[in-house]
Amino acid sequence: MPGESRAGYRHRRAGETTADHDKIVDLTFALHRSRFIGRLRAAIERKMTPVAVIPFPNRKVSKTIAKKELGLLEEAYPHAVTALTYRNPFELLVAVILSAQCTDARVNLTTPALFAAYPTPKALAAARSSDVERLIQSCGFFRTKAKNIIAAARALVETHAGRVPEAREDLEALPGVGRKTASVVLSVAFGEAAFAVDTHVFRVAHRLGLTVGTTPLAVERDVTALLPESQWRFAHHWLILHGRAICKAQRPLCDRCPVQQICPSAPIVAKMRAGRANPGAAGAEARRRSRAPAKASKG
Repeated sequence: MPGESRAGYRHRRAGETTADHDKIVDLTFALHRSRFIGRLRAAIERKMTPVAVIPFPNRKVSKTIAKKELGLLEEAYPHAVTALTYRNPFELLVAVILSAQCTDARVNLTTPALFAAYPTPKALAAARSSDVERLIQSCGFFRTKAKNIIAAARALVETHAGRVPEAREDLEALPGVGRKTASVVLSVAFGEAAFAVDTHVFRVAHRLGLTVGTTPLAVERDVTALLPESQWRFAHHWLILHGRAICKAQRPLCDRCPVQQICPSAPIVAKMRAGRANPGAAGAEARRRSRAPAKASKG
């Protein structure tokens, strides 16, 4: 027919009107939309479903067990070092500040461009916040971090002749530097006896029953009391690497853990997994007990 499109001609040849074709297109679109919405809802529900928190043991293991656990970790991670890439104490200091609430891998992807633009404390001290923010945006909390690393660089230039200080009190006086950051710089850059407590160290130390401390400083004191000072800076890395590779926050890989046989958290995790695998068992047992006849009370 004159003016008829090729698609319309094909539909007419098949005995199908344009209206029929439009209905098919509408139904197909509706079907895809329905499937998409269903998948979207399922994804949202998965995200919103609360993840069961694995409770920490409520008491410490004996000193003998604790030292054996640390010995097993030392054997498992004999060459443990920081995952952060750096060439000097200044770069390490900046990298550790950027690593707050961010993975070391992401920091390592960010710092090459940052240090290419600002290779020295003097260069970074003179930087504009907006320029630094653009370079470190992927690290999260980038505005605060940009402000801190620029201010820390200025402090290094003005107070320490552009050098990173080797005393804890001087490090902790720098903007953006707390006890954990200072401990990492002291132990990694200067080989000092220091034990930094981050989220991995805090979690693993509790799961192993090395501590029941509620603050990073309490955890630090409990763990360092188990080791000679010469091992403090290495133990920090044992716990970090174990936390990343095996003792993960939500799904610890206990079957691969070198400490499983003496770890107080292993039975806790096993019990939780058994409950998830058979969620109706507890409810069935409760219903069975409720139906059972009550025992006669003693007169």
